[in-house]
Amino acid sequence: MIDVHCHLEQEDYDKDREQVIEKCRKELKAIITSCAHPKDFELTMRIVENHKNFVFASCGIHPEYVKEISEKTKDDFLELITENKEKIVGIGECGLDYWWIKEREWQEKQKQLFIQLIEIAKELNKPLIIHCREAFEDTMKILEQEDAKQVVLHMWGGHKLLKRVIENGYFISMNTIILRSKGYRKVVRDCPLERLMLETDSPWLAPKKLVEKVEARNDPTSIKIVAEKMADIKKISFEEVWKKCGENAIEFFKLNI
Repeated sequence: MIDVHCHLEQEDYDKDREQVIEKCRKELKAIITSCAHPKDFELTMRIVENHKNFVFASCGIHPEYVKEISEKTKDDFLELITENKEKIVGIGECGLDYWWIKEREWQEKQKQLFIQLIEIAKELNKPLIIHCREAFEDTMKILEQEDAKQVVLHMWGGHKLLKRVIENGYFISMNTIILRSKGYRKVVRDCPLERLMLETDSPWLAPKKLVEKVEARNDPTSIKIVAEKMADIKKISFEEVWKKCGENAIEFFKLNI
């Protein structure tokens, strides 16, 4: 009933953003939209203001943007996040991405940025939303070294580290990638339902695009498809997945709904 990770600020929604949100109101209880670049902050806050207690926001800096964001822009953004902490339910997405960023020196800068955002989350007592691609060991190492407690691993594919994820008390949010990937399905299979949440990462990862290989835009209502597949993987009812993942999200993000 809650999409804990999407991107309503993306230009894919510029033509019909309000209609998409109204469609979601009919089927979902809440949406958390992720502002992952300073340039998107103003629009994100406007969306949240216009849809109070239905659309919530997390704010951070996606690691793939590490090359293009100056120190000043970053510092100003972190200050803006702090000033608007009451309007934000989480910090992120943030983390490491070695798929887009191959150079070692820039990967080190990602780590520095990641640690800064963990510190902000601690200061503000906000949960962390983690992006990780091709960097599972380093991501886990930093989270553990920095003693991060309130953590949701967005679209986590690191099955080998699942035991540590569970021991650390982290959550995993999963999306339509499980329609296509055996590796991600293994993560869902072996992760307790008590640690799972539903997400879409929309406008990307549209079910039609993943399954039928046709161009399509995703939206938050596809968490129903994710829940159906989760239920199938875990051999439990859709209702159980739908209910528990929603409860997990409300409690984890302290959503006022």
